[in-house]
Amino acid sequence: MNVPLAPAQRRLASGMAPGLFALATAVPAHCIDQMAVRERARAHFGPRTGIFQHLEPVFANARIETRYTSQPLDWYLQPHGFEEKTAIYVEHALALGRLAAERALVAADLSPAEIDAIVCVSSTGVMTPSLDARLMNVLPFGPRTIRLPIFGYGCAGGVLGLSRAVDLARSRAGTRVLLVVVELCSTAIRHDRWAPSNIVATALFGDGAAAAVICNPVDGDQSTAPIATLGLAGEHTWRDTLEIMGWRVDGVGFDVIFHSSIPTLIAERYPEALASFLTANNLSLADVDRVCAHPGGVKVIEALEDVFGYQRGALNAEREILRDYGNMSAPSVLFVLDRLIRNGERGRMLLSSLGPGFTAAFQMATLH
Repeated sequence: MNVPLAPAQRRLASGMAPGLFALATAVPAHCIDQMAVRERARAHFGPRTGIFQHLEPVFANARIETRYTSQPLDWYLQPHGFEEKTAIYVEHALALGRLAAERALVAADLSPAEIDAIVCVSSTGVMTPSLDARLMNVLPFGPRTIRLPIFGYGCAGGVLGLSRAVDLARSRAGTRVLLVVVELCSTAIRHDRWAPSNIVATALFGDGAAAAVICNPVDGDQSTAPIATLGLAGEHTWRDTLEIMGWRVDGVGFDVIFHSSIPTLIAERYPEALASFLTANNLSLADVDRVCAHPGGVKVIEALEDVFGYQRGALNAEREILRDYGNMSAPSVLFVLDRLIRNGERGRMLLSSLGPGFTAAFQMATLH
């Protein structure tokens, strides 16, 4: 186990780049088959709304085979109130977050007591005290651990949460930050909504968590090499786009907002945001060996391939994560990064995702 740094060693950062020293993922116990979801959805929505027959192809077109959920499949097509859904969110977000955190800490050869800050990202439920405080009560983190709970980033949360963790790590040499990203998107599937957005959510959403350990090494410390060096970050929020993506909240719970224009917005407006980020940081597309993108859906992946000038199918890891896990919102991009690392990918990565705001997120990472 690594020895905690003495206070004198924790000094202001002197220009060393923070590194990613561990990355882990976790999913709940229930694995559901996409075709089984389609059959249940047809039986439930078909007799109640005339739009289902027009939207049913989305279950096949999504190219999803399996997803993981906190509850059995039939639970989602029964009535549940906000109070019950919140209780489930609190229970399972904590369990998933703890599992991912424990795996990341083991991979980094660190104990909870050696962590200086916890960044927790989640937008699919509410709890106060927040997830980070609850983690501190089930794992032996130190009482002076800095906590940063983040809500509202949605699908952009994996990248923007990582960027906030990097900022904390960069503030002082020797700082060790634990990032935990948890989403229970399935709790937003509504049995009582006949809107197209809800049927699309029924075809896409899954649950998952990811955790990462980010450290800012002290000058000269080469005891452990990072998986990746984490570089520049940025984001771009478009005005008058609040209705593109997000939640409406009522007495039953969260109701998803998915605007059909998202792929068009990526095609038409994302390139400008990307160029602005690269230019502001004296970079160009030539400095990016590969984008690591949030796989929000097949059309989103294809739009990003077009923006980056890739051949169709080039974002293979994104397609694999979508196929195996569905859209888990914020953790998804970290699942993609984990898949790329395991596949032996190397070079300069641009992590990117889009979420409510409507916001594009960017984070540079060099995989070693």
